[in-house]
Amino acid sequence: MSLPPFSSLLIADVGISLGDEGKGRLIPEIVEELRPTKRPVTVVMKVNGGANAGHTAAGVKLNLLPSGVVESEIPHLAIGSGVVADPRKILWEARPLERKGYSVLSRLLVDERTMISDLTHRLLDLAEEDYRVNVLAEESRGSTGRGISAAYSEETGHWQMHFSDFLAGPNFFSRKLAQRADRACRMIQHVYRASESTWNGFFERLTQAELRANSETIADAVFAKEEFDFTRFRGAEPFTLNMDLLCSVYWSAGTSLSRNVGEVRELVLRELRAGHTVIGEFGQAYWLDKRHGFSSTSSHTFTPEFFESANIPVQPIHTFGVAKAYDTKVGTHTFLTQIDEAHPLSEKLKRLEYGTSTGRQRMVGWYDAVEKGDTLRYGGYQDLMINKLDALTWSGAWQGDLQVCVAYESSDGRRFAHVPRNEAVRKSLRPLYRSYPGWAGDISGVRRFGDLPANARRYVAGMMRAVLEVAYDGETWPKDLPNLRYLGVGPGPSQIIKDVPSTAELIALA
Repeated sequence: MSLPPFSSLLIADVGISLGDEGKGRLIPEIVEELRPTKRPVTVVMKVNGGANAGHTAAGVKLNLLPSGVVESEIPHLAIGSGVVADPRKILWEARPLERKGYSVLSRLLVDERTMISDLTHRLLDLAEEDYRVNVLAEESRGSTGRGISAAYSEETGHWQMHFSDFLAGPNFFSRKLAQRADRACRMIQHVYRASESTWNGFFERLTQAELRANSETIADAVFAKEEFDFTRFRGAEPFTLNMDLLCSVYWSAGTSLSRNVGEVRELVLRELRAGHTVIGEFGQAYWLDKRHGFSSTSSHTFTPEFFESANIPVQPIHTFGVAKAYDTKVGTHTFLTQIDEAHPLSEKLKRLEYGTSTGRQRMVGWYDAVEKGDTLRYGGYQDLMINKLDALTWSGAWQGDLQVCVAYESSDGRRFAHVPRNEAVRKSLRPLYRSYPGWAGDISGVRRFGDLPANARRYVAGMMRAVLEVAYDGETWPKDLPNLRYLGVGPGPSQIIKDVPSTAELIALA
């Protein structure tokens, strides 16, 4: 069975849930499919977010760099202007990968207008969370502590710094960084009202977090342990910073990347005009968009941001939606389909589910077709990749039926076919499920859809049917329906089923 061609040289790799869908593993599949064609992938661009987004591709864990790192044939890796990037973090990722044989810096282009994030944003991030919990007595937002929200807030406040600043003189850079640090310290002391002990604790927390995250790098002597010691940036007085050291360290990191700073817009346009494919890799998912989602991240997380981040004209684009065969969430989001902690499937799945960036335990839940159907209805996508079907196979105490959420219901019996935009309403609802029998037997070695257990095939068909019922509720379905192009049955690059029947055939099976 031959797969239909992609409808554009631009491909958006987006999540259609609340993140952690496995977007990183999509990149090698697209590269492999297009390798023998005249439209090979030549650019993979990180579109949004920052080091808070964790992706795994071919077993390599990444935060800030695009997942195209693992594909040596891709000549260009790009970071778009919609990203907030710490130059030290780029180096912390790139140099260990180069030690392992991956070519990174020779392929990397960071847009001149990519915003610089630094230590001050991480301190603001921790201070805001402390203020929220300990002063306002509100629930934690579950921040990653990477400073992403604080960095984006400078864009709207017109205080942002760009990677082009590393191409200017050191005095210009130091003056801007000193102004940024002064604002941050005053905010932390007077607005967020952190105590001296809390202030000191922030540096310890960041140090311990980065020592854990970079333990392998330290053991391999790529960086010395002192590189990740944040306490050295603390000033002589409370709520001050050692500005000479901070400026020196960031200027050194940024200027070491000066040859990697340039115009991503020209790169993308050149490759498109040469007939090559450009993939935009998104850091978060549709439902985390700062405007249309549940307001838990600070960037735009779906296809339209591709054009803003690359700074190219709006034009046809092929959107690839990625999801799991069940749902996961981290943080404090409302999770209507969360499986009871004591349920045997919950216990099984939680052993697999930890955040790539933070190592946090993810919550697990039944497949929410309402979220994914609304992403299709309001965001749009042509292709789907569904990962981790193999994780649902019966084993141990898990021998039950699977649930697909097809709608929500209020306490007075009102049915909701779409996700309410009012969070207070959404929190009050309960999920309505359609049940599917489970299956036995390891499917991780299956490579043909027809070789899956019958109940596994019906469950896949049921997921697709429910998504379409939500997306086109009360309407005639269009002739061209999204296609389930890849079905993941394991974490390995080869553990993909690519002969899934057409969507019309799947609906008939469901």
